[in-house]
Amino acid sequence: MQVPDAAGRFGRFGGRYVPETLTQALEQLTAEYEASLRDPNFQAELDHLLRDFVGRPSPLYHARRLSQRCGGAQIWFKREDVNHTGAHKINNTLGQTLLTLRMGKSRVIAETGAGQHGVATATACAHFGLQCVVYMGEEDIRRQAPNVFSMKLLGAEVRSVTSGSRTLRDAINEAMRDWMSSVETTHYILGSVMGPHPFPRIVRDFQSVIGCEARQQCLDRFSRLPDVIMACIGGGSNAAGMFHAFIEDAEVELIGVEAGGRSPRAGDHAATLSYGQPGVLHGSFSYVLQDEDGQTSDVHSISAGLDYPGVGPEHSYWKDTGRVCYVNARDDEALQAFDALARMEGIMPALETAHAIARAMEVAAQRPSDQIVLVCLSGRGDKDAAEIARLRGETIFGDEPRTPPH
Repeated sequence: MQVPDAAGRFGRFGGRYVPETLTQALEQLTAEYEASLRDPNFQAELDHLLRDFVGRPSPLYHARRLSQRCGGAQIWFKREDVNHTGAHKINNTLGQTLLTLRMGKSRVIAETGAGQHGVATATACAHFGLQCVVYMGEEDIRRQAPNVFSMKLLGAEVRSVTSGSRTLRDAINEAMRDWMSSVETTHYILGSVMGPHPFPRIVRDFQSVIGCEARQQCLDRFSRLPDVIMACIGGGSNAAGMFHAFIEDAEVELIGVEAGGRSPRAGDHAATLSYGQPGVLHGSFSYVLQDEDGQTSDVHSISAGLDYPGVGPEHSYWKDTGRVCYVNARDDEALQAFDALARMEGIMPALETAHAIARAMEVAAQRPSDQIVLVCLSGRGDKDAAEIARLRGETIFGDEPRTPPH
């Protein structure tokens, strides 16, 4: 079955649930994207940018010492953290910025949680000379200050969102409101494989460069495919980009890792596919964390990029078909994985990625040494260093010692 279908459905998931104001903009985006797929010049320009501006292909890296510590399968990383701007997000923002230019629009808006999508959007807009506004929750602005400063240096306006939980969900709400009042001149560069059709497909397609490269790199290096592929899941863009090239390879096990937070209690985690129910959020029908009245639940994660009560519709489809197994990792496990990778390999992963690494270490330990566990290392952790210090009550940059949160 071809997914998504013409209506943007991944099985029963996906679709378009938006005010009439946005329908024309989404139809225009759909038409322009379909036209770009038939235009060899569009793909040539995107390929040029990915190669010469982003630095693709990103390398495949063998984490030898980490593998030895786990004592089982060999852990390999697809190093999206070495991309320009430090994460996978730039793959999508460059593609969507080219679409913005094709549509003749001069202004871009975006939402961001961890700030990586915001930085990538600001970078693409600076490269092409477009006005850029990024919506970011007040709580995320506090815990991701380095990325906020980077966005401003790149010329973007960062608008603080003070409503609700002051995190990613609320940033998307405000970006949607902006778009409804400015669709004639503005394109909304949505950062993940969620939202109304055609965003889940467009973002997946632009991120599929990750899995396509990884697949060929594995065949070139190992003469076979990996046994297991793992990635963290918030909205799900890095995982969708990584998994998509391997969906038809039944011998490859695919595992997505969500944010288990502090506990399985409602409000203590952001593990949508583990504990959610089907519902509508931000224009799409997918799994959503909801309370007894069907209202979207508050969520928690140490990671700003995973702190979201929904997930992309294709991930919901993969869950229901059983093609992908979804698990979660707690805050403390992610922090332990961060430390392990930093001290064993000299790589500081993003806290988002650290969730996938935590479970990958467990999976590797349970398998023979001739198996390969490939993890999408979706971003680097410079942005998280100050927040990790705060959580641990440690002194940074000569500050006074801080009391760790309860």
